[in-house]
Amino acid sequence: MELETLQYPIGRFQWKIENGASQREGWLATIAETPAAVRRAVEGLSREQLDTPYRPGGWTVRQVVHHYADDHMNSYIRFKWALTEDAPVIKGYLEAVWAELPDVRTGPIEPSLALLDALHQRWMEGWRALTEPDWQRTFVHQKRGPVTLEQLAALYHWHGRHHVAQMEALRARSGW
Repeated sequence: MELETLQYPIGRFQWKIENGASQREGWLATIAETPAAVRRAVEGLSREQLDTPYRPGGWTVRQVVHHYADDHMNSYIRFKWALTEDAPVIKGYLEAVWAELPDVRTGPIEPSLALLDALHQRWMEGWRALTEPDWQRTFVHQKRGPVTLEQLAALYHWHGRHHVAQMEALRARSGW
C-alpha cells in the first residue's frame, strides 16, 4: 500500500470550506463521537499491538492515542482564546517531539482516553453554544495565519476520523 494512503487514509484536510453552515451539525456529531471512536479503535489491543506503528516510520497506536489527548487539549485552549480575545496569536507545538516523550512512548492509554472523554464533553458544550458570529471568530496560527472557529470545527471533524482510520487500517491489515 502506498505510504500516502497509509498516512492519510481519508485524504488530507482541505482548509477551503464551502457552505460551512450546512455542514456544522455533521462536524459537531463527529467531534462528539471522537472519544468513543478512538476507544473502539484500540479496544482489546495488547501491549505489543499498542506499540505497533500504524505505518512504516509512523507513530505507534499508543502514540496516536496520546496525540489525540495532547492535540485536542491544545485546540480546546485555542477555541477558548478565539472566543475570549480578538484574533489571539497562538503558540504552536512540536507534535512529533511531544510524541517522543516518555509518557507518550510508554504510558498507559487509559488516562488519555479518559481525558479525551472529559475534554470533549466540555468542548461540545462550547461548540453547541456558539452564535452565528462566533463561528467566524479567529485565532492566528504562526504558520497558517487566521483560522476561524468554523475551520477549526471542520479540522477536528477530519482529525477525529483521520487517526481512527489509521488505527482501523492497521487492525485490518494485521488481522486484529
